[in-house]
Amino acid sequence: MGGKNAARLPLKTYEKELLRLQTELVKLQEWVRSEGARLVVVFEGRDAAGKGGTIQRVTQYLNPRLARIVALPKPTERERGQWYFQRYVEHLPATGEIVLFDRSWYNRAGVEHVMGFCTEDEHRLFLRQCPIFERMLVEDGILLRKYWFSVSDTEQQERFRRRLKDPLRRWKLSSMDLESITHWEAYSRAKDEMLVHTDITEAPWYIVESDDKRRARLNMIAHLLSTVPYHHVPPPVLELPPRPASTGYERPPRDLQTYVPDHAASL
Repeated sequence: MGGKNAARLPLKTYEKELLRLQTELVKLQEWVRSEGARLVVVFEGRDAAGKGGTIQRVTQYLNPRLARIVALPKPTERERGQWYFQRYVEHLPATGEIVLFDRSWYNRAGVEHVMGFCTEDEHRLFLRQCPIFERMLVEDGILLRKYWFSVSDTEQQERFRRRLKDPLRRWKLSSMDLESITHWEAYSRAKDEMLVHTDITEAPWYIVESDDKRRARLNMIAHLLSTVPYHHVPPPVLELPPRPASTGYERPPRDLQTYVPDHAASL
């Protein structure tokens, strides 16, 4: 397993192994569907640690009706009056589904705690209730996997700089992200405290070194696959039916419809 100082993985090696792992993820999806399993994968970590990119690679070839990404916005006024875990419960998978949380209930242990968006009592209550909540999920048969993406301060800062300069990725950077730089140690302490309380036998945390995004993606996906007892499920046999003979239908004149201009012809 590569550490922070491991050489950057060559692109061809990465792409070949990623495709192999994505093929296995499709098999995993079919196993989840056929077995009626429920899989929850939690993605947490520093801002710019590579969670979003990894989620994209995980779901790239999966059926969006079976594999859903949940990335909740800040809670509404009504949600703030609910039991803290309540709005996450409604997004949990039914049988045959996979749910990937792009940040999760652990917001309370991280950004809410560090930035003062929750009280100290609410934070302590979360740390006490979270292991109970997760044990309930596991006892009910949910396969729960939790990944923390770890990035160094220098690499995070460099990724922030690149996002500032890239108009296609500028939207990924918020003022809250930039504040995380000045709260680096506070986030570190919050993470350490979170792990002490929530790294439980029934639902352990797995740390993903993510200074090299390619390694991080492959390592995380390979590990996920290794923790689920899936097997190949033969797909249903499908055959293309013969195209029936024409019954005399004639297409309306093209000038009666509005077509998209051929922009590609101008290239």
